Amino acid sequence: MFTAENWPIGANMLSFGSTTPDGTPTLEASSSVWASQLRQVKELGVDQIDPTDAWLPLAKLSDERVEEFRRVLDGEGLTLSSISMTRNSVVDTRRGEENLADALRFIELAPSFGVSVVNTGFMQDLTPAQAAAIWFWLEDGHVDDPALRDLAIERTRTLGDAAQAQGIQLSLEMYEDTYVGTADEAVAFLQDVDHEAVGLNPDLGNLVRLHREVEPWSDMFEKVLPHSNFWHIKNYTRDYDPATGAYSSAPMPLKHGYINYRQVIRRALDHGYTGPFCCEHYGSDSLGVIAENVHYIRQVLASALA
Repeated sequence: MFTAENWPIGANMLSFGSTTPDGTPTLEASSSVWASQLRQVKELGVDQIDPTDAWLPLAKLSDERVEEFRRVLDGEGLTLSSISMTRNSVVDTRRGEENLADALRFIELAPSFGVSVVNTGFMQDLTPAQAAAIWFWLEDGHVDDPALRDLAIERTRTLGDAAQAQGIQLSLEMYEDTYVGTADEAVAFLQDVDHEAVGLNPDLGNLVRLHREVEPWSDMFEKVLPHSNFWHIKNYTRDYDPATGAYSSAPMPLKHGYINYRQVIRRALDHGYTGPFCCEHYGSDSLGVIAENVHYIRQVLASALA
């Protein structure tokens, strides 16, 4: 059992984006660029990261560059809490097989970095309207095709088998309009996959930010926490005016938003949650907010585990 001090809690490196300021893909950037960005995390008192493929897709690196990244990581005194795939669905009609291969590569690499879980999901690329919006969730995005659900189950089992062989877990990220887009759909999909190495990522921040009706967060968590093995954790304001039908939402630090994470994290522990946390935030000084959230989670854990 982890303590509050050593529980895996990482900063999502999405804050730095997928390109450097001069437009070079992070994938092709020099190791000195990686080091500079990692150092900013360390300077905020955070010792772990999730190198999401939206920052640095490790699966696309040559073996030599993977080792280069490992040396940089060690040099900056950081470790990995988890590895996440973002918007690279294994049933994407254009790139599904490529994404499946990448997911298998992530699973292969994970144990060598001390990572116990690889996260994936069925969300796909932002639409042009989403990319142009102030916040991408204000526009409708990809909707999973029911006809591909069986294939999604089959490929998830393939990943589950690979994860189990490596002694790690696979986690499925909850995201609107995908096969795991609501609490009930997520639990049903997981039951159909029926694999002991596969669990849920209860990233309900993805849902409470939507400008549509959603189930109360406390009800959703009660359904999914017993099945959760990893957690993208973030918070938002959420408001609804019944007189006009207008919704509003905006990113917030964990302790200031709509979801009461002090309550929810304690409830997760009651359900036996032992997975890593990956802190995310959009807008403003996202890295600074993420660092605050890491420290907040450790305080909540210390109180809950005392």
